[in-house]
Amino acid sequence: MATIIRENIGLLNDKLTVKLNKEDYYGNFEKNLKQYAKTANIPGFRKGMVPVGMVKKLYGQGVFQDEVLKTVEKEMNEYLTKEQLDIFAQPIPLENEGSKLDMNNPGEVGFAFEVGLKPVFEVDAAKINVTKYNVIVTDSMLQEEVERLQTRNGNMTEPETVSSEDHVLNVTFTEVDADGNIPEGGINKANSLLVKYFAESFRPQLIGKKKDDVVDVHLATAFDDKERDVVLADLGLNKDEAGSADRTFKMTITKIGFVEKAALDATFFATVYPNNEINTEEDFRAAVKAEIEAHFAQQTRNQIHDQIYHHLLDNTNMEFPESFLKRWLQVGGEKPKSAEEAEADYPTFVNQLKWTLISSKLISDNKVEVTPEDIREFAKLQLFSYMGGQLGALGDNQQWVDDYANRMMQDKKFVEDSYHRISADKLFTALESQVIATDEAISMEAFSEKLHHHHH
Repeated sequence: MATIIRENIGLLNDKLTVKLNKEDYYGNFEKNLKQYAKTANIPGFRKGMVPVGMVKKLYGQGVFQDEVLKTVEKEMNEYLTKEQLDIFAQPIPLENEGSKLDMNNPGEVGFAFEVGLKPVFEVDAAKINVTKYNVIVTDSMLQEEVERLQTRNGNMTEPETVSSEDHVLNVTFTEVDADGNIPEGGINKANSLLVKYFAESFRPQLIGKKKDDVVDVHLATAFDDKERDVVLADLGLNKDEAGSADRTFKMTITKIGFVEKAALDATFFATVYPNNEINTEEDFRAAVKAEIEAHFAQQTRNQIHDQIYHHLLDNTNMEFPESFLKRWLQVGGEKPKSAEEAEADYPTFVNQLKWTLISSKLISDNKVEVTPEDIREFAKLQLFSYMGGQLGALGDNQQWVDDYANRMMQDKKFVEDSYHRISADKLFTALESQVIATDEAISMEAFSEKLHHHHH
């Protein structure tokens, strides 16, 4: 009868030795040989008439080894289930007697494995303190968004001369040397810039210019820091490389454009909000403000989720079988890694592992479930966002939306990715209702800074 010996070899690290006697595997070995003889195609013998001795001579050792290893795996799985061992990944084989297996000398064999045990830990979301930021929507923010919508829905005209900081210039940058000559291999690239994108001191040089006029541009003086970094990137230059901003270009104006902002009238209101009945500027501004507030409300939720995530990761005490996991990193993936590579990858790996254990426990504790209908609705919402939120205009005739969702349900990667996203969202929504939240009013700039520094 098979036996399994368990011994501790380190923190959350055990060695399991599977001992098999001849009677544990030899009967099935002989049975498999007979079955093989019935189906083997061997020249000189009719199918089903091959002597078992011939099959044993030709294929016996391979069949023998397979049967022994199959028995070892079966005994190991039964043991893990019976003892309820919650282990990481799969057992790692240690030195064993697999290379000594001999069908002509069957007897007791032993196979040793190393396992890493998952840690036991506690999580209490009710002890988590978070700050719920309420972004203040100012009049200037509202006005800026209204003007952005007016510009987006305005009419493009082509003035003859540059006369406003709001004019758009289509230009071609051609690099020149100190003598004004075009160097071999120099940069030549088209771009599109607002006049107000240039430094305030440089803008007067652009006023009055026409199509095909050429302006000398020294990057260091023509742009302020923030805008210069973007232009350098557009030109394929590294902003951190010494001398990159000292380059000079001939900038040829190829087109002058100006967007005449849409009037604040019923046509404009209907264009921006086709599913709302808006007749006055006051109602329009109220709708825009509500949209801004809804945007920041979602951002605030995401930021709360971020706080919860970091609190759980930083404050949940958990031990790991480090030596086992490093060995598993070396041999457990598709591509073997060296000890040095495993050592370098370990901190990131164990951090991800910690969050996987925490989230799995919380998903179980909070009974978070994702149904096929959840994934189907997620597909529809995804299509809705692709279409700019205009699906409501279809009325009841949305069969093609259902067809799209049905197609996406056949996409295995989409289903898996959606499952994880929906599961995470449901989990954080559940935790959000359990944590202790303190409200705090905040400016958009200060809130944006927090989003910049805290994300995962």
